[in-house]
Amino acid sequence: MHDAEYIILENIYGSGAQPIRQRDLAQIAGASLGMTNSILKRLAQKGWISVKKLNSRNIQYVITPGGMNEIIHRSYRYFKRTIRNVVYFKDVLENLVYEAGQKSIHTVILVGPSDLDFIVEHACQRCGLKYKKIRNTGTADRYIPETLKIYSETIREHEAQDDGVYLSSLIIHQAAKRL
Repeated sequence: MHDAEYIILENIYGSGAQPIRQRDLAQIAGASLGMTNSILKRLAQKGWISVKKLNSRNIQYVITPGGMNEIIHRSYRYFKRTIRNVVYFKDVLENLVYEAGQKSIHTVILVGPSDLDFIVEHACQRCGLKYKKIRNTGTADRYIPETLKIYSETIREHEAQDDGVYLSSLIIHQAAKRL
């Protein structure tokens, strides 16, 4: 529910002077029209938005200074969580790459598009291993045994033919250890 509030607040702010319809907000937030109506009423009660009736059919929602403050605070908390996760992923991937180097691995290949590619590349640089990025699983089969294949979070385990490391499984497994 709080995510829907934030999404609605952001989209009201983003609409500027242009009125945004309740139906559009519902669709963007992934909420029902009734739920969106309830959220808008709650946001108005909290003083985060003001409601202006333009005519008998149209309403304009405007972010108040309190609503802007709420967007800033929620954005900051999201940013902090994201940075914390990036640091965690960096540590996990650096450990993986370091251990590979200890096992006489010379090259790390990242297979598929990944939001974490910069972390894998950085870990390889720090550990003195070569880094190569390739697009698909078919091309990965050509590489020699002294390589560590890391399959991006976009590739599922049944899509590859060999024994690489899957980012999604690795991160889930490591996260379970933290609990």
